[in-house]
Amino acid sequence: MADNAKSITVSIVTPDGQVYENKTPMLIVRTINGELGILPNHIPVIASLAIDEVRIKQLESDQEDDEIAVNGGFVEFSNNVATIVADSAERQNDIDVARAENARKRAESRIREAQQKHDDAELARAQVALKRAVNRLRVAHR
Repeated sequence: MADNAKSITVSIVTPDGQVYENKTPMLIVRTINGELGILPNHIPVIASLAIDEVRIKQLESDQEDDEIAVNGGFVEFSNNVATIVADSAERQNDIDVARAENARKRAESRIREAQQKHDDAELARAQVALKRAVNRLRVAHR
């Protein structure tokens, strides 16, 4: 029981299954309205997530935080359990850097083509693809 007062359980799931589950003293996510830190006994919350990293503090202060690249979705927190349902999510060590770099280059090329053609819909899709690739690269290089 005392452990529950000092930690929360974090679970990250995608359509492909569970990506992460662990206890933490603090969870930090970026919502579409800004950064949100969740500590034990936080009030219940549901928020839409931005394309960004999720940082999960470790129970032991000498360990590095877990970082996970999340591409949209939402976080729900109540009763010291945070559930993140994401479109996709990758742990830092699971990110294929070469693949992410290729995705970044493709997205940049698609942006240039869409700007030349004045194709606003394709431009918006390419910009989202670029955000996802850059997010994955940023998390992988930490």
